[in-house]
Amino acid sequence: MTETLQEIKRAYEGGENRPLSSYTRVLAVYGGAVSALLATARLTGRKPPEKISPMDLALMGLFTHRLSRTLAKDPVTSPIRAPFTRYEGVSGPAELSEKVRGHGLQHAVGELLTCPFCLSQWVATGYAAGTVFFPRLTRLAGATMAAVAISDWLQFAYVRLMKAAD
Repeated sequence: MTETLQEIKRAYEGGENRPLSSYTRVLAVYGGAVSALLATARLTGRKPPEKISPMDLALMGLFTHRLSRTLAKDPVTSPIRAPFTRYEGVSGPAELSEKVRGHGLQHAVGELLTCPFCLSQWVATGYAAGTVFFPRLTRLAGATMAAVAISDWLQFAYVRLMKAAD
């Protein structure tokens, strides 16, 4: 069995060094967290919302977008990423460019923490759990991050308009 797994790993990597076993650990943490949340909800009698309205979905999407980008790119959250990355420069307005460093689990976590697309799954799961355990607080957090996302887009629109006016 171990030999078969090693052959699959070699065939997948194609000469590159990819931390597949570390990705498996990261997936196990995610699966374990979701399982623990489901078990806790069942034990405490919490139930998911009957339905999710389009407005709730929009709020969740804006929250997920903004928090994922904040965690993955914001200069202020760089201490969270620092053990797994190396600063390379600025990649856009109020966003950093960082290179993932290390091998194995350090590299896998670094890839997760620097990718807003990758983080969005974790953030959205946290938001969904919040709607079960702390719905009012979660909606407040959602509205706050949605306002920040809208503000970001308005800032970009303002800069574009100012450049067009010149």
